[in-house]
Amino acid sequence: SDLAGAAIKAIDFAGGTVVHMSSGWSALILCLLVGKRLGFGKTPMPPHSLVLCMIGTGMLWVGWYGFNAGSAAAADGVAANAFTTTTLATGVAASVWALLEYITRKKASVLGLCSGAVAGLVAITPAAGNVGIGGGLIIGFIAGFACLWGVNGLKKMLGADDSLDVFGVHGIGGILGALLTGVFNSPSLGGPGFVADWVTATGITAADYSIAGQVLVQAKAVLITVVWSGVVSFIAYKIVDLTIGLRVSEEDEREGLDISSHGETAYNR
Repeated sequence: SDLAGAAIKAIDFAGGTVVHMSSGWSALILCLLVGKRLGFGKTPMPPHSLVLCMIGTGMLWVGWYGFNAGSAAAADGVAANAFTTTTLATGVAASVWALLEYITRKKASVLGLCSGAVAGLVAITPAAGNVGIGGGLIIGFIAGFACLWGVNGLKKMLGADDSLDVFGVHGIGGILGALLTGVFNSPSLGGPGFVADWVTATGITAADYSIAGQVLVQAKAVLITVVWSGVVSFIAYKIVDLTIGLRVSEEDEREGLDISSHGETAYNR
């Protein structure tokens, strides 16, 4: 089979997945280098505004269609499929996140719903247009579980003060979406497969598609992305640290960066 040769490729990897994994791993490295905020883990640090969080999530969700469905560059079946899988995965991930919060904490939060929606958007990005309806639903379902663990259990294990949960949502969600794309792109699981010969535009058949083989390709691409973004980010942060510094003084941090760095506040008190 040509699948083991030059026809093997990382499906839709140059687009959304690299963006999310790079931002996630870069954020994790920066969190570890900068250190924890004063009072982290002892003082409540709620989001600035849940209203703005909800509005921003809605804007992201709508705008994401331009990224996923719009990448087809045509109003065709691929765009329609990407639109549909994006909607389903996002809705399922948000619902799963909220449900898990309700089960574990007896309350489902607006912040959790928003975080779950973004997790679903991240995970489906490499898969949109490359998986079927069932694949989109399952990817969203798994993303809700995995990313919630990423922002709770994994973050505590790493000891990182990731205030925006970039690693837990974008880093974990990006890796998850990339790997699962290799699974559900299979024609036998409702996926479209991919073009094996771009000259004749012939597609790979269900019999020729190897899920294990494609997941391995996706995993290699994930590893390359993680190593590259991690090393480059570390070097860049170290250069900044040695020149202008990565962290403000304790006095400025206690006063608040709005005042110490910008001389203004968000609200008049």
